[in-house]
Amino acid sequence: MLEQLKTEFGTFPTILSQWAALQPNAPAMRDGRGEITWGELDDRVERLAARLIGTGLERGQAVAILGTSSVEYALVFLAAVRAGGVAAPLTTSASREQLEGMAADSGARHLFIDATKWAELGSDFLPTLEHVPLEGLADWMAPEGTRTPAFKPDPPGDFNIIYSSGTTGIPKGIVHSHGMRWRQFASTAASWLEAGLPVRTLAATPLYSNTTMVAFLPALLAGGTVTIMGKFDCGRWLALAQDHRVTATMLVPVQYQRLMEYPGFDDYDLSSLALKYCTSAPFSADLKREVLSRMPGALIEIYSMTEGGLVCLLAAHEFPDKLHTVGRPAPGSELKVLDGDDREVPAGVAGNLVGRSLTMMSGYRNQPDKTREGWWTDPATGEVWQRMGDIGRVDADGFVELVGRAKDMIISGGFNVYPSDLEAELEKEPDVVEAAVVGMPSDRWGETPVGFVRLSAGAREVGDILASVNARLGKTQRLSALHAIEEMPRSHIGKLLKTELRALIEDEQAAAG
Repeated sequence: MLEQLKTEFGTFPTILSQWAALQPNAPAMRDGRGEITWGELDDRVERLAARLIGTGLERGQAVAILGTSSVEYALVFLAAVRAGGVAAPLTTSASREQLEGMAADSGARHLFIDATKWAELGSDFLPTLEHVPLEGLADWMAPEGTRTPAFKPDPPGDFNIIYSSGTTGIPKGIVHSHGMRWRQFASTAASWLEAGLPVRTLAATPLYSNTTMVAFLPALLAGGTVTIMGKFDCGRWLALAQDHRVTATMLVPVQYQRLMEYPGFDDYDLSSLALKYCTSAPFSADLKREVLSRMPGALIEIYSMTEGGLVCLLAAHEFPDKLHTVGRPAPGSELKVLDGDDREVPAGVAGNLVGRSLTMMSGYRNQPDKTREGWWTDPATGEVWQRMGDIGRVDADGFVELVGRAKDMIISGGFNVYPSDLEAELEKEPDVVEAAVVGMPSDRWGETPVGFVRLSAGAREVGDILASVNARLGKTQRLSALHAIEEMPRSHIGKLLKTELRALIEDEQAAAG
């Protein structure tokens, strides 16, 4: 199997069926309700795929999935691909209008939905689609022993659609091809097998998120066992990691932070944990340092986007002096740093990151103009690069330090002010647990930085913290105001929602007249 994973292209359904033949009684997936073996996984995927085709699924057509992560959810995802369709998980936190827009954009004719979401959305939700309850898959799938006709996908063919986490409007559908997913995850699976790692992963973020694929797809390609969590809970995560001797996991920074703050953390045996991954949001150097000191195994930060482009890797356990960075470009990944006029800047100078790699999206579904907006074309070669939306700089060793999101950069009095620099200064204060800075309109300066902090118990007055920080900042960087809040607003995968922070100030200003 290892040699097959090293080939230029292979298919997920073929590899999964081969693993099932080799180890039919080994555990494949489990959730809070039970466990299935590899033999059962293969049988159910085949029967679901056969029923999808029998009820009208066409080649390349999407299959929409909506609900809390579960074994049934994962089976439908795999069956959609096996049937020659396209897995289209929908974001459970999205509004009804957004969900309707995503379903229409995907072109799905089937909607697999769990009871909770169906009850929430009502029987009139997407009435033109065939609704299949996730809890009722056993009654819906084809009879036992049914096999789906052979299907060999082409590398450019669509594998899945991942909808972006936009907070307004209809999220964009990011399309990944069979070839892209193979290049992305077959090599990961092969590396785990070559290392002799028993592959037992814990998927603790939602299956509709691209983040979760790292703990899901390569683990199955490696013939391992995936434990699927529903809603994240620190105590439950620790119990699962301990009881199932989990060897690899993917968590977002806010989950690591909550684990580090959990009172009973040190009571659990996590000695089997060999690989910890992190992505999706800024991961502070201090938090990385604490995770390294308190959790066993390697810590690997992945910097990229669901759209692809640049991929950076930081093996934090190997480079303790580079924890303020997101690492170096991964093999097969290229980086350029551009100024505001799209000209390359020297090393050490901050600019807009663009990248390209072997894991680029096919494009946004039904939105070619939006796809092209995200590109930068090298005038010298005609090569297409993906704009990452981040501002960063490259140090002398080739490590990439993020300065902030391009859209979040503050221009105050004609000077560029990077929120990450101010957030770092705020977090140096002993009373500050977490900080965020946004730009707000200013009659005098055009924009002005405003800070938000989550404070520890018994903290000093906010005014004292503001004065302390501003004393260390340059005149153009100084915060015009500082607000203490109980919790930072975040998306389902832990991304800080600065739009909501700005809205808090706008609401306060409106209330004040």
